[in-house]
Amino acid sequence: MLRNRTKSQQNNSDDKPENEQTPKRRAFLKRIAKRITRRKVVIPEIDFSKPLRILIVTDAWKPQVNGVVRTLETLGEELTKHGHEVRYLEPSRFKTVPMPSYPEIRLSLFAGKEVRRTIREYLPNAIHIATEGPLGWAARNYCVRKKIAFTTSFHTRFPEYIHARWRLPMSWSYAVLRWFHGRAQTMMVATDSLREEMEARGFPRLKIWSRGVDLAQFSPGDKDWLDFPRPIWLHVGRVAIEKNIEAFLKMNVDGTKVVVGDGPQTEELTARYPEAKFVGPKFGEELAKYYAASDVFVFPSKTDTFGLVQIEALASGIPVAAYPVKGPLDVIGDAPVGVLDEDLERAAKSALNCATPEECREYANLFSWEACSLQFLSNLTVDEDNPPPLDKLEHQPMMSMPREQEVDAAE
Repeated sequence: MLRNRTKSQQNNSDDKPENEQTPKRRAFLKRIAKRITRRKVVIPEIDFSKPLRILIVTDAWKPQVNGVVRTLETLGEELTKHGHEVRYLEPSRFKTVPMPSYPEIRLSLFAGKEVRRTIREYLPNAIHIATEGPLGWAARNYCVRKKIAFTTSFHTRFPEYIHARWRLPMSWSYAVLRWFHGRAQTMMVATDSLREEMEARGFPRLKIWSRGVDLAQFSPGDKDWLDFPRPIWLHVGRVAIEKNIEAFLKMNVDGTKVVVGDGPQTEELTARYPEAKFVGPKFGEELAKYYAASDVFVFPSKTDTFGLVQIEALASGIPVAAYPVKGPLDVIGDAPVGVLDEDLERAAKSALNCATPEECREYANLFSWEACSLQFLSNLTVDEDNPPPLDKLEHQPMMSMPREQEVDAAE
């Protein structure tokens, strides 16, 4: 356990007003803030005043509900605020089929021609490939063939997920990922610890692109909005084996366990744990209300590269309980806004009184999306003045591109 609270400390903390912070505690939070700010977001002095055309290629998109989609959506919004033009090349523009065992994930068919046409006609100043699916491979192969610079990012531990489901050796999957990312000018990862791990696995040219939280959407709110026995233990995410949700559901705790999300294990776990509240996927303001009305956010995953939901919970004023693994170690570490423990139940019980909503919110303020979007820009390989030569791209007469189809997340 990274941080223990003795019984006397718990009793003393219970006697204090909820929003009171001792000078020693405030000083510790400030030290943590300086360390996290210095470590996570380092932005070089680069002039981003000139508008750029940025193409983001992603196989993960609405109506999927996950950290990758929220990250890319928010990134586009922030870059647009800075005057840049962002276009997504995503699955709603293609014929798709459901991914085996992940029916909500759609795999694009025959993507090559449209990917080539998009790049030729849009002539982006920068191309970023966010995922290793059919669209990502089509864009990567075209850029390599035409000698167009591009960057990539690593969001999902597919080798671990595939191994958990089909027992395929992880070394095989990581070899494929090295082939995918190896030709990029930069491969972006979310944390220092993940960069060290990927370097050890043989991935070159790694840079940090941290994550942010929408502080306007997620904030402390009405606890009475949920009329469940307390304390309320919340989990938000895909209901799938690789997320280790059963470790959360097995906890022997008073109150109510609430699961927000959906996935291939939903039916099985709903039947096995009828006392838990499976409320399905939630979005926007309703999702924010679930966070704010809960008491502790429990993050049982051992395979996430970051865990955006952790800082969404902190922004909503609730502490985090998790295992001491990559992701929680990078987001929480030894900060007094959560508890990491090899015993998840013990972590959750300890986290219940470990921090006030004000302290959790103050810590979440460190994860600014504005800073993270500028960090993303600094990692791009940008051709500001000279788009790819038309003859090199086999340019055809300009045609109007189909508008991206907006998919309602509630569908």
